[in-house]
Amino acid sequence: MTISMESNDGLAERERDQERRRVPLPRHETRSGSPRLHHSPDDPTSLPTVVALDGGAPEFEQLPCPNGATGRAWQTRHTELSVSIVIPTWNEAANIGPVLRRLGRFDDIILVDAFSEDGTVERALDERPDLRVVSRSPQGKGDALRAGFAEATGDVIVIMDADGSMDPAEIDVFLSMIAVGFDLVKGSRMACGGGSHDLTRVRELGNAALCGLANRLFRTQWTDLCYGFLAFRRSCLPQLMLRADGFEIESQILAHAALAGLRIAEVPSVELTRLAGESHLAAGRDGRRILRAMLSARFAPRSRRAAAALRPPVAG
Repeated sequence: MTISMESNDGLAERERDQERRRVPLPRHETRSGSPRLHHSPDDPTSLPTVVALDGGAPEFEQLPCPNGATGRAWQTRHTELSVSIVIPTWNEAANIGPVLRRLGRFDDIILVDAFSEDGTVERALDERPDLRVVSRSPQGKGDALRAGFAEATGDVIVIMDADGSMDPAEIDVFLSMIAVGFDLVKGSRMACGGGSHDLTRVRELGNAALCGLANRLFRTQWTDLCYGFLAFRRSCLPQLMLRADGFEIESQILAHAALAGLRIAEVPSVELTRLAGESHLAAGRDGRRILRAMLSARFAPRSRRAAAALRPPVAG
């Protein structure tokens, strides 16, 4: 029996040749390290597949997209988008400075503060005198975000936490996907290339269960649900019909976006540890609120969701 041995150089060359001759992946399929893309069920071929080489940046296939652009032109199109960053805060004085420093290139930052008692607003204004501050009574993250959305003026709204757990360097990936033609981009800690340095075992199990339920309810293929690093077109706000007041706002955004047929992309994101202080999240309570929000979104008539969303907000 003859055994043929191949040198390491030969193996490397063969792998490179295979990569050169690769064909585009079917839509909804991804290679290791690539974002998972989710399309509107009504138009599953309206947008391109995105693939990524292992350990490399996303590479866009030369496929048609809605605005007529092709290839890497999509990657620079996001520079034409104006952006509003909405950050809810409640006693985050120790964290807000470093977060704002990393957002220096963004002009429109909206800080929605729940009357912090530790000097959060003062610290924020010291760092960024040009940011806009909206003061709200502490009614919950959802109430704060909705107030921030109402003040946003950019083409794209990006949601970020004030605790330093979300990396502003990832925003470019979100904006690139918006520029391709997606309406909403969600970060995922569970997608290949994502991760978390702050997720407890209890929260991980709860997130997995709720995400699995969401996929069944809304016929999606998300890998992460309870993570609030999101970007979406401001023009989509009326379709989202938001009314949640608490941490369930993020799942309500996703649920209503899926029901409205918006084009949703999920990209890898790495959640960092809080810079300082304790999280305001209560896993049991907020998990129940997320469950109620999803069930309400799925089974409540659209007219009832719209009517609830149109109720005047409680004054801050």
